[in-house]
Amino acid sequence: MDQRQRVVVIGGGFAGFTAVRTLSRMAKGAIEIVLINPTDYFLYLPLLPEVAAGILDPRKVAIPLAGNHPGVRHLLATADTVDIEARRLKCTDAEGNPRELGYDRLVIAVGSVNKLLPIPGVAEHAHGFRSIAEALYLRDHLIRQIELAATSESPEERGARCTFVVVGAGYTGTEVAAQGQLLTLDTLRRLPELRDQPVRWILADVAPRILPELDERLSRIAHRTLSKRGVEIRTGTSVAEATADGVELSDGEFVATRSLIWCVGVRPDPMVEALGLPTEKGRLIVDEYLRVPGHPDIYACGDAAAVPDLTRPGEYTAMTAQHAGRQGRRAARNIAASYGHGRLRPYRHSDLGFVVDLGGAAAAADPLGMPLSGMIAKAVTRGYHLLAVPRGRARIAGSWLLDLVLPRQTVQLGMVSGAEVPLTSAAPERPHGVSAPQPEPAQRA
Repeated sequence: MDQRQRVVVIGGGFAGFTAVRTLSRMAKGAIEIVLINPTDYFLYLPLLPEVAAGILDPRKVAIPLAGNHPGVRHLLATADTVDIEARRLKCTDAEGNPRELGYDRLVIAVGSVNKLLPIPGVAEHAHGFRSIAEALYLRDHLIRQIELAATSESPEERGARCTFVVVGAGYTGTEVAAQGQLLTLDTLRRLPELRDQPVRWILADVAPRILPELDERLSRIAHRTLSKRGVEIRTGTSVAEATADGVELSDGEFVATRSLIWCVGVRPDPMVEALGLPTEKGRLIVDEYLRVPGHPDIYACGDAAAVPDLTRPGEYTAMTAQHAGRQGRRAARNIAASYGHGRLRPYRHSDLGFVVDLGGAAAAADPLGMPLSGMIAKAVTRGYHLLAVPRGRARIAGSWLLDLVLPRQTVQLGMVSGAEVPLTSAAPERPHGVSAPQPEPAQRA
């Protein structure tokens, strides 16, 4: 029997993926590494809006786990419960069969899920955006609304089908609105019946400005870019109620629409609180070495962990891909140090800045604190993604080049139905277990 020490990593998002990749390179077979994840790929979430816009094939942002981590055993399963005292966990594989295994070191890297707010009608009528299935469904939905508007003889129905509301003006919501608007305009141009029909996009957020995480100058650039393109930006505004016919905004306006896209943010996966360990706003409290206090065999990183920010005493690191990837790498090195390879080191970061793609030739970025916009920011944004994505760089770059010279294909694929991606499925409540590991948010460079 295999007598090697076993390290189990739960979650294949930015933190988990980087942790197993780093650990496998350092361990060189000296320890057994098991990655538990419900999919056989790591999702590069920052480029998901381009999948929804029809620029990238979904396979280009789905990085296969097989072949990326030599010596790592991938368990295609969902974690259910963890017995901390016995150092054992139970999970359910892809065909519903129960599995159980022990561990010597455990890494909690389950990421985050969509944040749902108690607003009437949102769970029933809104579309989420955190998975390939949701991106493919949204692409079909946007095209379908324009095509259905072309066959309608009712001006009211045409207007409602050509109106799209995005709630949440952070990275995801802003990029979805930017890319989605261009997709709908391309679709409309091919339909002579809608020659004089305006397409209306509304980007709403309760924050005083869009992209509040960015430097205020970059936020103004993004606001100006989208406004010139015709996107209506409603700051200090949210949704009061959603219905099948439209949404009532918090300022009292009723917007007739068939499209409510929910991008209000994320919260830690419910697994974290199910562990019964101390948490901070749903995130597992860890020390600067990414270890759970009192449990030196348990590490946590990414959105699942409340990691002390040593550059800002008293604060925790933000829930971003930049932190998740770096924390996964540091957790792996500290685990290796616990076996005598290397030295235990605290997690300390230096901010690389932000990048946000605004569709077409527009972008905003502040690499190393230098604010950029326009084509230069676009080049920096795409260059960063090509460097950050683990595999498939040539395929992604090739798709971008083709998008410059060829018209976009605006056809429905019909691969995902609305019933398969209900908004409530993004954050299942399972008080006696845990939900499926989710990808980390990836809006930060």
